Amino acid sequence: MAFDGIYNRYIKRILDFVVTVIALLFLWPFYFIISILIIIEDGFPVFYRAKRGGYKGKTFTICKFRTMVKNADKIGGGTTALNDPRITKIGNFLRKTKLDEIPQIGQVLLGKMSIIGPRPELLQYVEQYEGEEKDILQVRPGITDYSSIEFINLDEIVGGENADEMYEKYVLKRKNELRVKYAHSVSFTTDVYILFKTLAAVFDKGLGFILKKEHRG
Repeated sequence: MAFDGIYNRYIKRILDFVVTVIALLFLWPFYFIISILIIIEDGFPVFYRAKRGGYKGKTFTICKFRTMVKNADKIGGGTTALNDPRITKIGNFLRKTKLDEIPQIGQVLLGKMSIIGPRPELLQYVEQYEGEEKDILQVRPGITDYSSIEFINLDEIVGGENADEMYEKYVLKRKNELRVKYAHSVSFTTDVYILFKTLAAVFDKGLGFILKKEHRG
């Protein structure tokens, strides 16, 4: 299997380290600005942290910029619904532009995640992995993968009601298929392909959001 290869075990980690060090040198002003905006609108904490299934089955804590009101996980489910009332104004912008994900670059630096890899899943779903799905845990979870591209508009897919139920019924199985696909094909070529497809998808989504806002204005 590809996840047993030299690239996944050694080279990928070296590339992650080098790229994230360079990225953080340029991105630190965004960390500062976004943190201030979150604090102004809704106070502390700046970051959202939650347990996810990680590399080799080890649980880790994922970190994102907080895009919802405090204690949002106690108010609603784990899946974000369309026009979810828990999302803050700055949070909505961060989600549409995917800037809420950039704190994970620090986790890549620490080896908890990879730039490209299966998106880490809620523990309740990871515990249900069976057969080939267990191969997902043989590569470091990533900031983006095939499923991130296909489900970049996840909130629109799950709709405004019963988001968790819709996710489990129509999304989870497909996401796992795409995660397995990555684990079985991980390579430098695959990672470059996913990276550029992600950048194109994020640019398209972000531009669409900004133009829509300008049109409404």
